[in-house]
Amino acid sequence: MELAKQLAKLGTETAFAVSQKAADWAYQSHKVYPFHLGDINLATPENITEAAKKALADGFTGYCPGAGIPELRDAVARDVGAKRGLRYSAENVAIQPGGKPVIGKFISAVMNPGDEVLYPNPGYPIYESQIEYQDGVAVPYGYIETPDGFALDMDAIENAITDKTTALIYNNYQNPNGAQSSREEMEKLAELAIEHDLWVMSDDAYFEIQYSGSPISIANIPGMQERTIILYTCSKRFAMTGWRLGAAIGPRHVIEIIAKLNTNIESCTTHFIQRAMVEAIDGDTSGPDFILNELRARRDAAVAGLNAIDGISIATPNSTFYLYPNVNTVMERKNLTDVNQLMDGALEHSDVSFCTRMHFGRALENEQNHYIRFAYSGIDIPDIEEGMGRLKTYFES
Repeated sequence: MELAKQLAKLGTETAFAVSQKAADWAYQSHKVYPFHLGDINLATPENITEAAKKALADGFTGYCPGAGIPELRDAVARDVGAKRGLRYSAENVAIQPGGKPVIGKFISAVMNPGDEVLYPNPGYPIYESQIEYQDGVAVPYGYIETPDGFALDMDAIENAITDKTTALIYNNYQNPNGAQSSREEMEKLAELAIEHDLWVMSDDAYFEIQYSGSPISIANIPGMQERTIILYTCSKRFAMTGWRLGAAIGPRHVIEIIAKLNTNIESCTTHFIQRAMVEAIDGDTSGPDFILNELRARRDAAVAGLNAIDGISIATPNSTFYLYPNVNTVMERKNLTDVNQLMDGALEHSDVSFCTRMHFGRALENEQNHYIRFAYSGIDIPDIEEGMGRLKTYFES
């Protein structure tokens, strides 16, 4: 018997293969410095875990509405709207088992087979996977490296739009490079979306992971709320990566389709976890404040460690918990042509594990620079400093 041919179009997160290599290396009695996966080794705030326990004890263990319980839909609508200067109601919210399901359901709702969808590359690899698996044409756009970090390649975006383009995926506060759009850059992107009548999925997974200033949303720009679906997740802000809870927020008629897909795919999101999330949004904020402050301190330690390495110079990103340094000089020094060779060598000679650009979508045409990505969310400051010191020795040898 054969499996479905469509499976050949289904991608994955290859960062988990890096995790396996790191686990295998640790099994051989090595201490691994884990910069590879964007997990968080901080505890979920206690008020949230206590709310989950209470919900379990109170018997919230059965089915609930496919779109989510009304209390949580209301809370998410208020939270998302207040932070973006917009008005949403429960009808604009469909609760999800994590932020990731929003990607595939958004594509199912707005894309027909053969339609083109623009997506960031390097970027979260599930964008590319879901577009192609659902018989769309995945059209990548990239970033330009600047002294202050990374900016959208607006020319590439504009030139990629055709009469077959249906949607654009936008990940401000970006994984893997930490890019943060200015208001001007966001307005230019919105202008293109409106001019060409595009749907936009705004992946806001890291919206609250901003170390100074206030985040801004493309949905806030006039003409954008009615064409934007926001991907919302609890994983980063509340250190709830394993709880699997998120939401899609957008125009009511699209949210109704996404809620119908919920019923088809998973019936509903776990009831007692939704109850806990109401407390997360409306309850004590000291937990998220602690998480953000700890991530800021880790960022500063990791940036200092990388900038101490000869041949590496990076700006301090204001958002996410990722660093994305250019390693061209290091590659030349070590006479390497494949950045994954650098990754493997670093694990073998320094016990430091990280991902590379190649874990974030297929390389763009004529791409020449080499980048690696560090996640500092799952490693404590003493190990950040120790690991960066070991990496410096290997990179400078």
